Amino acid sequence: MNRIKPIFELTKQMKAILDQTMTAKNREEMINKVNNLLEQRGMEMESINPPYTEDEKQLGKELLHLNEGVQRQIEAAFLELKKEMKQVKRQKASNKKYLNPYQNVQIMDGRYLDKKK
Repeated sequence: MNRIKPIFELTKQMKAILDQTMTAKNREEMINKVNNLLEQRGMEMESINPPYTEDEKQLGKELLHLNEGVQRQIEAAFLELKKEMKQVKRQKASNKKYLNPYQNVQIMDGRYLDKKK
């Protein structure tokens, strides 16, 4: 029996999810699905122990190649999310400045500093 097959199938499912375009509407759902698959795959990986058969070794090599692609896609999604969070933060600051433009201005109304002694 091939013990690597369930891990390979879970990785293929992750790749299929990550191949879909991530929009603001489906982002949370996609992240939750990938997290669940990662947890399942982690449990499967903990349950397998050497020695491996030749078929398992071959499937393991394919799995490594597939996993690299999944890793890149996850990193790209993370960077995109990070970029969007920065943009939202900048937009909030811009909105605050627009609503209260004189917030950081210090005014010395009616004060006179006499520098003579």
